Amino acid sequence: MGYGDFVLMRDLNFTIKHGEIFIIMGGSGCGKSTLMNILIGLKLPSKGRVFYGEIDFWGADPETRDRIIRRAGVMYQSGALWSSMTLAENISLPLETYTSLSPAEIGEVVELKLELVGLAGFEEFYPSEISGGMQKRAGIARAMALDPEILFFDEPSAGLDPVSAHRLDDMILELRDSMGTTMVIVTHELASIFAIGDNSVFLDVSKRSMTATGDPNKLLAESQDPTLHMFLTRGETLQ
Repeated sequence: MGYGDFVLMRDLNFTIKHGEIFIIMGGSGCGKSTLMNILIGLKLPSKGRVFYGEIDFWGADPETRDRIIRRAGVMYQSGALWSSMTLAENISLPLETYTSLSPAEIGEVVELKLELVGLAGFEEFYPSEISGGMQKRAGIARAMALDPEILFFDEPSAGLDPVSAHRLDDMILELRDSMGTTMVIVTHELASIFAIGDNSVFLDVSKRSMTATGDPNKLLAESQDPTLHMFLTRGETLQ
C-alpha cells in the first residue's frame, strides 16, 4: 500500500478468522488506518488482493463490493457522529437509508442498539451533551445498526482515560461473545491489545512491512524481534 510512488507497506499477508478480535498494530505512521481503509473499500491497494471468503474484493464489480461492505460496520476514532442529530437520529440514518423498516421498527432497533452499548435512555441526547466515552459507545451503536458480520474500529480508546478505555474493551468483548461479530481494531494501546486481541498483525515502519502475525500475548512471550518487543513492552530491554 502506498501513495503515488511512495511505498508505505509491502508484502502484507494475514488472515482474519470469523468471530475473532483482530488487532492491526504498529507505531505512528506505519499505515494502520490506511490498511483499514483498504479493507473497507475506501482506498485501492497499490498492489495485491483482499479476499472476503473466496471473493477478490477489489477485483469484483462495484455491485459486489457494495454487497460485501454492507456486511461491515465502522467506528471511526472520533466517533464521527453528526453533531446536529440526536443519538437516535444518528443510529436511524443507516436504517432509513438501507432498509424498508417502518419508523416504529427503526425506533425499536435504535433502543436495542443503545441498550447494547449501555446508553439506554439517551436517545434524545446530542453528541455534545455526553462524554467522550459515551460518544465512542454511540458510534459503536451506529456501526451495529445494520447487524454487520464485521466491525472495524479505528483507535477506539484514543482520548479516553484508563477506566473508560477498560470499560470500552469489556464492551467489545461482550459484543463479540454475545453476537459472534468479527472485530478488526486499529490500535497502539497496549492494555487493549493484550486484553482483547485474539490475533494480530504488526506493521514495522522501519522495514515497511509486517514482521509478525498471531496472538499478541504469544508474540510478547515468544518473539525475538527487538522492534516488536520494544513496541509490546514500550521500550523494556529484550532479555
